[in-house]
Amino acid sequence: MAANVQDVIMCFGDSITQGGWEPGMQGFGAQLAHRYARKLDVLNRGLSGYNTDWATPAFKQCLATTNDENVPKIRLLTIWFGANDACIWPSPQHVSLSKFVSNLRDWIDLVHSPDSHHYSPDTRIILISPPPVNTYQRREDLQSRDPPKSLDRDFETTKKYAEGVREVAEEKQVGFTDVWTILWEASGKDEQSLSRFLYDGLHLNGEGYKLTFDALMQTIQDKYPELHFDNLPPTFPPWLSYAEG
Repeated sequence: MAANVQDVIMCFGDSITQGGWEPGMQGFGAQLAHRYARKLDVLNRGLSGYNTDWATPAFKQCLATTNDENVPKIRLLTIWFGANDACIWPSPQHVSLSKFVSNLRDWIDLVHSPDSHHYSPDTRIILISPPPVNTYQRREDLQSRDPPKSLDRDFETTKKYAEGVREVAEEKQVGFTDVWTILWEASGKDEQSLSRFLYDGLHLNGEGYKLTFDALMQTIQDKYPELHFDNLPPTFPPWLSYAEG
C-alpha cells in the first residue's frame, strides 16, 4: 500500500490520452510525469475507444468523494475527449454534439459544484480539444484492415466538436488547450500535411504530442501559474540539504 505523499495531476480522456505514455512517443503524459517528478504524481486515466457517454460512470469512479479521507488531492485535471464522440453516425461511438457539450458541462459541475459528492473547489481543470482528422490518412488506415472498414470520421464534424470544447471552457471559465487549432496551423492548414503530427489520421505521433505538451504548459502558465512545475516546491528536499547538514 502506497502512502499518500503527493497530490496529483489526473489526465482523463480517450485513446489519445491513454497513448500519452507510450514508450518512444514523447507523449504528453510521460512529459508531464518527467517535469512534475517529486512535485505531483501524474495519473493516466485514458480510456481507449470511449466516448463521453461511456466515460461518465468511469469518471465518477476516478473521483474521490467528499467523505473520503487520506486520499491525494487532484490539483490539476485535464479532460481530453471528442475524437470518438465526433464519429460519423451510425457509429456506436457517436455522441451528438449537444450531448457531448452537456457531458463536459456535467463533468465540470461534478468537480466544482458545492452540491456534488465529488466537490473539489481547489481542483483546476483544463479542457483539451480533439485534434483535426486527416481523412486521407484515416481512410487509408481503415481500408488496409482485414476486413477493410469505411471512413468513420469527418474533418468538419470534428472541428465542430473542438469548437464545442472551447465554448464549454469559456462558459465554465476553466483552462482550454486548443490542440485542433495548434495542429491545423502547424500543418499550414493543409489536411494531408497533418500526417506530420498524426500516425493514422487520428492519433498523435511524437511531434503531435510535443506540440500538445508545449501548448498545455502554456495554458498552465497563463491560467494556473501556481501549478506550473517551475513554481512548485519538491515534496522531498534535495539531497544537498542532507549533505550540507
